[in-house]
Amino acid sequence: MDIRTNGQFPAAVLLALAAAVGSPAAAEGQTAPGRATSAGGSGVEVATTQIAVGDYTFDVRAAGPEDGEVVILLHGFPQTSYEWRHQIRALAAAGFRAVAPDQRGYSPGARPPDVADYALPLLVQDVIGLADAIGAERFHIVGHDWGAVVAWAVAVAARDRVITANPVSVPHPDAFARVLNDPTSCQVEASSYFDVFVQPDSEDAFLANGQAGLRGIYTGIDEAAVDEYLRVLGSKPALGAALDWYRANIGDRNLQGPALGPVEVPTMFTWSDGDTALCIDGALLTAEYVTGPYRFEVLEGVSHWIPDLAAEAMSTLLLEHSSRYRER
Repeated sequence: MDIRTNGQFPAAVLLALAAAVGSPAAAEGQTAPGRATSAGGSGVEVATTQIAVGDYTFDVRAAGPEDGEVVILLHGFPQTSYEWRHQIRALAAAGFRAVAPDQRGYSPGARPPDVADYALPLLVQDVIGLADAIGAERFHIVGHDWGAVVAWAVAVAARDRVITANPVSVPHPDAFARVLNDPTSCQVEASSYFDVFVQPDSEDAFLANGQAGLRGIYTGIDEAAVDEYLRVLGSKPALGAALDWYRANIGDRNLQGPALGPVEVPTMFTWSDGDTALCIDGALLTAEYVTGPYRFEVLEGVSHWIPDLAAEAMSTLLLEHSSRYRER
């Protein structure tokens, strides 16, 4: 299927994509990269570094004491580790070691060429390899959007190493697959944008006309933050690699690969009722796929971009949950 006209998606499609991930909201405490912000993290400096994992090198933001209990934070699409800037500082101020990578495809040094290189098991291996590289035998895992999908999978694959799982926005993948295949579920319509994202070279349309299509997705996010995301994703190689996550893991709106299975570690799932890309059906079903202690938090009136637009609430929730199960 090719719904483009003269190499571009119709304006109505791009507007629908923008609507699919949220509605306008006021961003909290936006600042330029590398500057302190938000309650609980004022004055905390965030370091940017690179970490080698196997054949790849990942760009990473990190803060907090070197010997602090590790919290790994995974970003979603189309964002970077910068989306966790507020939470990194809050966690670091509380004595945790917060580490947030630009994931596979987003880091120039970790950008393989083939779609198959972005399959979920490989994304999970990256995170476990990162934990190994920084000497984190035990760690908390946090993820938003696609980062949440990876976080769920890491919590299963490395259950003996994960202290807590903290997925944001995206429900357990098995719950999501279930509602995605239920014609009566609100998720079927909510995920209609998948049909555009998986198209070959869809990145060309997003980047056309001064990146207008891509910029339109970041509804409600401060312009300075959008510029920072586009600093990384504003080229065809980078955005194409980011979209390969969809191409590798979603086919005909069916999640690829076997069922994930239950999560046994203490889990806090945070969802927002203003997220039109992820409706309530999968969120409510998620409890059936967690056998460990489970906490479900709903942020009212917040769109998809929770770490950006509800920064203080998100930081507070992460601190509460991580501290409850803190091991040192």
